[in-house]
Amino acid sequence: MYHAALENMLDKTGGSVYKLVVLASKRALDLAEGHTRLVGDVDPATKPSTIALREIEVGMIRMKE
Repeated sequence: MYHAALENMLDKTGGSVYKLVVLASKRALDLAEGHTRLVGDVDPATKPSTIALREIEVGMIRMKE
């Protein structure tokens, strides 16, 4: 099971937990609609919200300035 560290993701959203939640939810909706995953080593049964958090943590998804 994958556990994302909050500290690793906050710098990608300017330190805002609110922005992190909004970014993750929008990306999870995209993934649920069939958009391509940006991280490859994910179990097919993994939920879109977990995949979105992982993409944010590794730096594949960022907030627009």
